[in-house]
Amino acid sequence: MEKSKKALPIMLATALATTPFVIAPQSASAITDISIDPDDDEAGESTKYTIEFTLEEDLKSGDKIYVKFPKQFDIDSDIDEDDIDADFKVKEVSVSGREITIKVGEKLEADDEISFDITDGITNPDDKGTYSIEIRTSNESKETEDVKITSGSSSNSGSKKGSSDDYSVDIDDTTEKKETQYEIGPIKLDDKLVKGDWITVTFPSSDMLPSKISKDDVDINEYEPDSVSVSGKKVEIKVPSKVDGKKELTLKFYKSAGIKNPSAGDKYTIDVKWDGVTYQSEKFDIKKSGSSSSSSTASDFTVSLSDSSAGARTSYTFEADFGKTELKADSEVIIEFPSSDMIPGYLNPDDFRINGKTVRKVGSSGNKISLTTPYNFSSSKTVKVDIDFNAWITNPKSAGDYTLKMTVDGKTATSKTFRINGAGAVTPTPTPTPTPTTPGTTAPANNSTATITLTNTAVGKQTGVNIAVKAFGAPLVKQRDFIEVVFPVGYKVPAYIAPASVSVNGVAASFVAVRGQNVLVYPAQDIAAGTGANIVIGAAANIVNPAAKNTYTINVFSSEEKGLLFGRAVGVGVPQPAQPAQPAPQPAPQQPQQPQQPQTAVPANAALFKVNNKSFTLHGKVYPLQEAPYLANGNTTMVPAQFFKEAMALTTQWNNQTVAIIKGRTVVRFTVDSNKAYVGSQEFTLPAPVALKNGMPMVPIRFVTDNLGYKVGWDAKTSSVFVYQ
Repeated sequence: MEKSKKALPIMLATALATTPFVIAPQSASAITDISIDPDDDEAGESTKYTIEFTLEEDLKSGDKIYVKFPKQFDIDSDIDEDDIDADFKVKEVSVSGREITIKVGEKLEADDEISFDITDGITNPDDKGTYSIEIRTSNESKETEDVKITSGSSSNSGSKKGSSDDYSVDIDDTTEKKETQYEIGPIKLDDKLVKGDWITVTFPSSDMLPSKISKDDVDINEYEPDSVSVSGKKVEIKVPSKVDGKKELTLKFYKSAGIKNPSAGDKYTIDVKWDGVTYQSEKFDIKKSGSSSSSSTASDFTVSLSDSSAGARTSYTFEADFGKTELKADSEVIIEFPSSDMIPGYLNPDDFRINGKTVRKVGSSGNKISLTTPYNFSSSKTVKVDIDFNAWITNPKSAGDYTLKMTVDGKTATSKTFRINGAGAVTPTPTPTPTPTTPGTTAPANNSTATITLTNTAVGKQTGVNIAVKAFGAPLVKQRDFIEVVFPVGYKVPAYIAPASVSVNGVAASFVAVRGQNVLVYPAQDIAAGTGANIVIGAAANIVNPAAKNTYTINVFSSEEKGLLFGRAVGVGVPQPAQPAQPAPQPAPQQPQQPQQPQTAVPANAALFKVNNKSFTLHGKVYPLQEAPYLANGNTTMVPAQFFKEAMALTTQWNNQTVAIIKGRTVVRFTVDSNKAYVGSQEFTLPAPVALKNGMPMVPIRFVTDNLGYKVGWDAKTSSVFVYQ
């Protein structure tokens, strides 16, 4: 520690000795000689800060130094001791808002010169200017030092470029000077959103924006922001608590916000800045008033469905004319659906066609599906999309009028409205062709006395959910079909739920998949048509009640029936709504016992494994696996190729590109990163592509067992999958 205790000059000491003392008002000591220097003074940059000052009062071990930045700075809440490089011992570091507290770990004396660097976690304001930073200690009052922030270089405005792909800008009306709605995103962020911090949206010109915008006219991830302000061509949006922690951002400015399009002719972009990183949109066109040029948006198109019932699985067909804009080979078509829960977790390119040709690639993000045309695609201004019934796209859960959007090369076409009809639990849905079912299938089941109850009705608390389905109208096949439980907005549903925490008729579920607010439960036993089921989602599933007192409706569907089975209101923080009355005399067949019979015993020659566990058990002994089995797309169990060789004694050959599994004369072949497999010369499509993990191919086990004559079961006692012949 460098000391700077200096003797008073002799003349000054003499003067003090001969001058009568005057009692001055008492005031707290203040630190002196403050110096605060950012390593980078450009706006929006994340940078190191060097702080130096001289103490006027001693500090003992455990006393604190406080550094408070103004509100325009972004301060990470996780700054700790590793981020402070000091010439004294640092005992502890904490952050509260924009104030950093440093607890010293040794005695510091008056007149000591203090120096330390805050190496990480501070981001400069987005706007240039002079800002005052406060310094104080446990024994000294605050002092301020000004720091000048510059606007940065003209090339990047002092901001880093976001690492994610460019995002889309959807405009309801692209006519110049037209007041219209803007939807920006979704944007994949480098860092999570933080409640109370600000997002900056920079539009092409200031004359597009009104002098102020109400927060009622803006959505951030479908929620109202805490505040909105306008300055020049920038809009500042304050992050609300409901989107805290999200790493994806979608912004919507409604027409009532008063945003007008710029002049026609240029290729425009919109920048969104968050946490010091600037994300730039794809380019978009604005057309002249009355123009029919190539920048115009395609005309409305019609959407045809094979089933228009609410929540039903259906095929989609639609066609739009994009004028002078042509869709070419190896190009992308973006389809925007009304909601993300319509889209399953796994999409197969074979289920999508553009102008009659199977797409080369398909992907999804939120409520959007991207389709890539094949290499042999012929350029066309007319784009027809066919989505097969097997794609598992479902209708919105609520009846009403909806639209789709289709985007080609930045041009967006919006469909005409299509009607989704309500589906009652006891009302048959006419169908021209009878659906084949197993013997004993009844008419659409009556679930008027079905119930849904919570094990904990407190707001914001973990809860279990008990669901009593009185009857299914169609049979469910174990490990293939599922029961879908849809939780309303407000509930927190984790991304993964362990099958052991969910049971159907007393037996642990075979699989559990999560799609947003939807929980898909795959029973481990067959359920016959006309019979019911008790589904228990335990508190260990980590489903959390909404934070607001209210009555919420939970809906239940099945993969094999059209429309809603039933929905029930549950009270959170309020009295539980009355559930349907049960029939007084309960006939024996009403509560069938057959599904509750004990599960199949684990055969002595079975090989057992657990998801996410690098081992398997055979004849009571545990053997290691190079990679742990896991679930792909929420419902496909993937195991290492090693398992087939060592646990199932099958001839198995693999490398980084291929896998071959042989039993007798039957050969099953896979290709890494492909969802195609061959049994002999016959081609099949897998539910998930083979993946390579640390040199080990991971293969869908059910495809192998089904084609080589093996059986798969579930051992609830050990939470293990077992395979036997």
